Amino acid sequence: MKILISQQMPSNFAAYEKLQSQFGAELDFRPFFLIEPLSAKEFRAEHISLPDYTAIVFSSRHAIDAYFKLCEEMRFKVPETMKYFCSTEAVAMYLQKHIVYRKRKIFYGTGTPASIVALVTAKHKGEKFLITASEGSNTTPITTLFSAAGLDYTVGILVKAVSQDLKDVDLSSYGLAVLCNPADVVSLHDNFPGFAQGDLKFISFGKAVVKALEGAGYEIALQAPTPEATSISKAVELYLQSLQ
Repeated sequence: MKILISQQMPSNFAAYEKLQSQFGAELDFRPFFLIEPLSAKEFRAEHISLPDYTAIVFSSRHAIDAYFKLCEEMRFKVPETMKYFCSTEAVAMYLQKHIVYRKRKIFYGTGTPASIVALVTAKHKGEKFLITASEGSNTTPITTLFSAAGLDYTVGILVKAVSQDLKDVDLSSYGLAVLCNPADVVSLHDNFPGFAQGDLKFISFGKAVVKALEGAGYEIALQAPTPEATSISKAVELYLQSLQ
């Protein structure tokens, strides 16, 4: 079976080699979209003034790059007093690309909105927060908690998903496609306006893509992650096993 996976080929391919040897699967990795920073012109349309904020919330490396790119384009020198609240340690460490890490006030959580809000102790409650986000992303989980804590915040869209050209892909040749982001569904529509699912089966990886696929009227053969399918490769393995 030919399988299309909407991501870059992983550096560690071992888990996928098993799918090839055990099931004879033919795997194609193809990103359906890329994350790009907003231009200064696009960002100005949000009517957000960067100097107004004393703290910034990052949940991705893309947002970090976009923020500092905007600061440069808009000639805003980020003050050394800026406080950075990051979703994880990995995101926080990425700040080293743009600032001298040890000289800044940097805090990081465990990957959940609640862990970020927990970092905002009484010492930081007076800050004005800019919560960075991607266009179309669901910020309700974090903004609900920020509001409940009585924090002063604004959501700023810094990055957007841009559909890639997939018109050279023959979807009819695939028996299975794994989609991992709602933007994958958007790209599917952008590239194949008259697309009908037919015999193509979908595996969704992530709750948000489930909503996008179902909203588009597509059937999902397997939803992941689950305790049994913690990775894309494992989800594909479980699906292929179900066919035997």
